[in-house]
Amino acid sequence: MTSPSSAGSPGAPKSDDHVEQSLYAKAEKIYPREVHGLFARLRTLGVLGLLGLYYILPWMRWDGHQALLFDLPARKFYIFFVTLWPQDFFYLAVMLILAGLLLFFVTALAGRIWCGYACPQTVWTEAFLWIERKVEGDRMKQQKLDALPLNGRKLRIKATKHFLWLAFAAWTGFTFVGYFTPIIELGQRLLSFNLGPWETFWVIFYGFATYGNAGFMREQVCKYMCPYARFQSAMFDSDTLIVSYLPERGEPRGSRKRSADPTALGLGDCIDCTLCVQVCPTGIDIRKGLQYECIACSACIDACDDVMDKMGYDKGLIAYTTENAMEGKKASIFRPRIIIYAVFLVAIMAAFAYSFSQRIPLGLDVIRDRNTLYRETSEGLIENVYILKILNMDKLQHQYELTVSGIPGLTLHKDMATIVVASGGVQELPVRLRADEAELVVRSSDVVFSLVAIDNDKLSVTEDARFLGPQ
Repeated sequence: MTSPSSAGSPGAPKSDDHVEQSLYAKAEKIYPREVHGLFARLRTLGVLGLLGLYYILPWMRWDGHQALLFDLPARKFYIFFVTLWPQDFFYLAVMLILAGLLLFFVTALAGRIWCGYACPQTVWTEAFLWIERKVEGDRMKQQKLDALPLNGRKLRIKATKHFLWLAFAAWTGFTFVGYFTPIIELGQRLLSFNLGPWETFWVIFYGFATYGNAGFMREQVCKYMCPYARFQSAMFDSDTLIVSYLPERGEPRGSRKRSADPTALGLGDCIDCTLCVQVCPTGIDIRKGLQYECIACSACIDACDDVMDKMGYDKGLIAYTTENAMEGKKASIFRPRIIIYAVFLVAIMAAFAYSFSQRIPLGLDVIRDRNTLYRETSEGLIENVYILKILNMDKLQHQYELTVSGIPGLTLHKDMATIVVASGGVQELPVRLRADEAELVVRSSDVVFSLVAIDNDKLSVTEDARFLGPQ
């Protein structure tokens, strides 16, 4: 943008008005043209699959509970056949690390394919664009409608579109909360206008965020809000798969008849139809080279291949390729960073799988009474007091047997005759250990508490503690 005061004066400093215009210029609305082709079909399948999973999973049942439910009040995370508790937070942290490493691996290998096919912003924007096209028509009709002054027809069309957008966004917010509150219960409370304050807030907040991000902000989220586009260059190398225009084949570009010989005209294969720009959801011109706004959605590939096919030229003027391939060098998949990412992923996954397979849904914490180091009973025995916290992380209630070892003649005394802990329950149990002073060869002796379920001996856990006596 050039202000009148700076026109014709290349060396002159820019005026304050020009700077303000540059910083605060309103972003022009992008009208992505609908495109058909292989990658468009793959993208559609991805959108339908991901949205289908998002909206269907909360309604699925598994072993008497919601298949996927993060029940924060009850401190239970149900993931199909697995139930995780706060004590299992380590596994959630490892899963997040794995997700991050997998994203780095895919980015180094295939560029921003996540952005183009699986990012929530892309997925919901595609859904909102589909609704917009069904209501307002194709790209040209949308542009003409927006250019018209407000009238009854325009108001009706716009109101219909925004009503559908809001309904879809509200259902999205409702489904999101359904991952944290059982969705059947949530629906019943919604129908009876009895939603709690936090459920109401998150339904509105998430629905409004979907409506705003996918309906209005769209490519602005990818350009200015998403940090992924900023640090992707650190994961790219010369063999990373990117969407690229091949200038040595396409230039010099220019329009021509289909029957014309481009060689005789001194032209490349690009006919300068600008369809690659019209279909781009972020509004960039891929012919200018790789840009951080490119989300690798491949819409430009489908559009260009269609034009090349109609012109009788070879496809692939715009294609998934690598920098080395464009320079005529040999591309390599097995390069150091890919191998390192793969090794880390496999190692962490293997360790995670082994650790999870050995996980026992039973926890035992032993807290020694710090107010009194030890005391002597009327029988002349040395006594230590402990508080045991027993956590049953199994789906069933169990009765447990508690034993202790480590000192000859050590005896266990507890106030509770039977130890019964409900599923997900925590039982606090005071116990006293007594030992003959003659058996205490050192001031601090090791003891081991053992807890085992009476009805399932595989549910067992041990915990070390210290028994203190006189000098």
